[in-house]
Amino acid sequence: MASLRTIKKDIDFLVSEVISDCWVFMYINPDQKAEEAVAIINDAVTLRNELFERVNIRQKENAKKHFKSINQDLLKGVDALFIRISNLTK
Repeated sequence: MASLRTIKKDIDFLVSEVISDCWVFMYINPDQKAEEAVAIINDAVTLRNELFERVNIRQKENAKKHFKSINQDLLKGVDALFIRISNLTK
């Protein structure tokens, strides 16, 4: 099992990549869909906060399952956010 520090760093890294891509989109396209990009940023921050809350809950029983589900939710959530960013360009 990975350490809590590693899990938190992974969450921060992936969410910051989503936010960075939104900022790049808004920089390249200043007049297009800025509200939608800001909404994606807000959803990314919400996802980060929810995952951090779940990580900070200490479970002695089924800890491996708990962190595996957090990791899966992180990947699914970030993937959905990246899909929303790519749909902005269409």
